[in-house]
Amino acid sequence: MVRVGVIGLQGDVSEHIEASKKALENLGVTGEVVWLRKPEQLEGISAIIIPGGESTTISRLMLKNGLLEPVRKLGEDGLPIMGTCAGLIMLSKEVIGATPEQRFLELLDVRVNRNAYGRQVDSFEAPIRLTFSDEPFPGVFIRAPRIVELLNDKVRPIAWLGDRVVGVEADNLIGLEFHPELTDDTRVHEYFLRNAL
Repeated sequence: MVRVGVIGLQGDVSEHIEASKKALENLGVTGEVVWLRKPEQLEGISAIIIPGGESTTISRLMLKNGLLEPVRKLGEDGLPIMGTCAGLIMLSKEVIGATPEQRFLELLDVRVNRNAYGRQVDSFEAPIRLTFSDEPFPGVFIRAPRIVELLNDKVRPIAWLGDRVVGVEADNLIGLEFHPELTDDTRVHEYFLRNAL
């Protein structure tokens, strides 16, 4: 049975849980989706989602709750992990605009710029082109980070806004600038969860 964990310390947790449940159902897979808050809950996890939210808060709470190092180890060992918006920041190797106290998983070989799109009022929606689907995907960008550079050729673009990369994949990792959980479209979650099957 597939067991998906959503890091539940801050951010769009319930939205990712619902999108993941629907994606598993669409894939015809028996599974459960759990709200991860403590390292003990990582036992038997098939995949992890790090939601959008505020990266400084997520970083601080992952450290405080003892999740940062165990999640890093699972990612290094090949467990599928997807980070959206602030979750992308948490996965990234290099973060422009990070505060000195922030700690990251440093698993995904990308450089990102935190809050590159500006304030909450500068948020927007736009169609995104995906490598794994012919239909446009409804991209929701809320104070999003921006992928500035792919740091090696293991990192492959999987999503574009116009000619700009807004989503990447490297082995077991997916990082997205946008919020797929804030739409009714589960294609991104389905794509990610296929790696956990």
